[in-house]
Amino acid sequence: MSISLTPAALARVQRFLAESPDAIGLRFGVTKTGCSGWQHVADLTTEERAGDTVFEQDGVRIYVDMLSLPQVDGTQIDLVKQRLGEQFLFRNPNANAECGCGESFTTDADLA
Repeated sequence: MSISLTPAALARVQRFLAESPDAIGLRFGVTKTGCSGWQHVADLTTEERAGDTVFEQDGVRIYVDMLSLPQVDGTQIDLVKQRLGEQFLFRNPNANAECGCGESFTTDADLA
């Protein structure tokens, strides 16, 4: 089981954490939404919750709840720069289809 950050994403999360002294790491998972079913969610967290799996990379802790873990296991989080902005990009090997707008995805488990 793993969640990884590319060097660009790692640097950005480290900056976010440095700017938020109460944060202990990154919370990553999914929520039900959109026309395909799942949407990735990532935000800073100030707490570890019961049932969390914790991954650590170069001092950054990534917290994933037990319901999200099967949907995101193996995901690589990247940071891409586009024109004047930047956004996180999730390379999730479990996603087998996305909705037309790219906001949500499905997995093989959803089709069963």
